[in-house]
Amino acid sequence: MKTNKYVEDLKVKTAAELNEELVAAKKELFNLRFQNATNQLDNTSRIKEVRRNIARIQTVIAQKAGVAN
Repeated sequence: MKTNKYVEDLKVKTAAELNEELVAAKKELFNLRFQNATNQLDNTSRIKEVRRNIARIQTVIAQKAGVAN
């Protein structure tokens, strides 16, 4: 599945790379919300997808932090 591949890609990244990915995803979510508010967004399902990707990234970060302890 597509999401499994994405999660596997996240798991091999370092903590710094994950944080960069998280910041980029949050910026994208902000831009999507802004476009949605101004009625410029065509694909509104992208908001949901980005939110879930943010949650996936945060989950992998938490898992790595738990292993480090």
